[in-house]
Amino acid sequence: MKSLLCLALVALATAVHAQTGYVKVEVKQTAGRYELLRGGQPYFIKGAGGGQFPERIKAYGGNSIRTWGTSNADKVLAEASKNGLTVMLGLDVARERHGFDYNNPQAVATQLQKVRAEVLKYKDDPAVLFWGIGNELNLEYTNPKVWDAVQQIAQMIHEVDPNHPTSTVLAGCNQKEVDYIKARCPAVDILSINTYAGLAAIPQQVRAAGWAGPYVVAEWGPTGHWESPVTPWKASVEETSSQKAAVYQSRYEASVAIDKTQCLGTYVFLWGQKQERTPTWYGIFTEDGKESEVVDVMQYLWSGQWPQNRAPHLATFQLNSKQATDNIYLRAGQRYPVVANVADPDQDPLTYRYELLPESTDLKTGGDRESRPAPIRGSLPANAKAQTTLTAPAKAGAYRLFIYAYDGHDNVATANIPFYVNDK
Repeated sequence: MKSLLCLALVALATAVHAQTGYVKVEVKQTAGRYELLRGGQPYFIKGAGGGQFPERIKAYGGNSIRTWGTSNADKVLAEASKNGLTVMLGLDVARERHGFDYNNPQAVATQLQKVRAEVLKYKDDPAVLFWGIGNELNLEYTNPKVWDAVQQIAQMIHEVDPNHPTSTVLAGCNQKEVDYIKARCPAVDILSINTYAGLAAIPQQVRAAGWAGPYVVAEWGPTGHWESPVTPWKASVEETSSQKAAVYQSRYEASVAIDKTQCLGTYVFLWGQKQERTPTWYGIFTEDGKESEVVDVMQYLWSGQWPQNRAPHLATFQLNSKQATDNIYLRAGQRYPVVANVADPDQDPLTYRYELLPESTDLKTGGDRESRPAPIRGSLPANAKAQTTLTAPAKAGAYRLFIYAYDGHDNVATANIPFYVNDK
């Protein structure tokens, strides 16, 4: 009887270990092609940057989540396991532009110990796919010793965790950084790259920069605010949700989807919502969790199937008969026509919400946290439809008019127009 009990306890312990123990991940090269193996099986990353709505990642055909640090790692890893997803687990490494001195050996050693503790804490979690050492450490930096610190971290990871590959994440891909990483970071297994308008050219850029190893696109998305048209008052012009959907699909299909030799997969940005230049620029969901046309595209790219109910398509959005790129100037207190041309693929009735914001002045770089401007009330009629009027604010300055078109099935189309108000 005791032996049966012991066997039962062993079986239980084995089952628990199977649920909580690591799954070995490795990079293999066969016949000139790199691939990721997880538990011995090929694993192409269909990933989402950001841990919001993990159940939707799984439902729409995705398989992985990217984080930028470990501050919320317990929850993210648990949710990932619950939904059958993996995690590119970010390790927060200080950027020089935030004041970190890579000439200070004590500071570098202290950071190494902090990261080591994080690796030891999470290395046996079954959801861990690979480690992301820092994010865009090449952004606005001057000291190449940062790459020596990356090497120390990658080497430490290989010593304490032989079961997961290492990576470091670059802003863009150019030869200078690739040369540094090749020379100074031999313990980095995968090059990760953040790119936006440049996604379509990434396979060529990687090769032109001299990287012959495996790579992951760790962030990709709409045309970035630094890549977009800019008004005379220095407001970047954002694509509409429908324009974004088109470029997400075309750039992905033209590049990483067909790079079968070096690309291990991608993480789309941002699976959630954030304020960066505007509340809608990078998030493919709205603040209340509604899904844009980009989410439809991701379901198609991941699964090969379009959703049964599609998001509304916004063809045009005009203020005073002008588009967002037309450098619109208005007179304070005057009324101007607003016209949106939105269609729903499923013929769902649409409802509209408008929001007027002053142009954001809390502008950061590298994705640092920005504050959302407070909305201006009373400039548009209540219950405005696709055609309405805007009363220009009384105060001179830069503004944006936002539109949200909802289909009643948790889908939305979004757009905004920057404009400048002159005094009467």
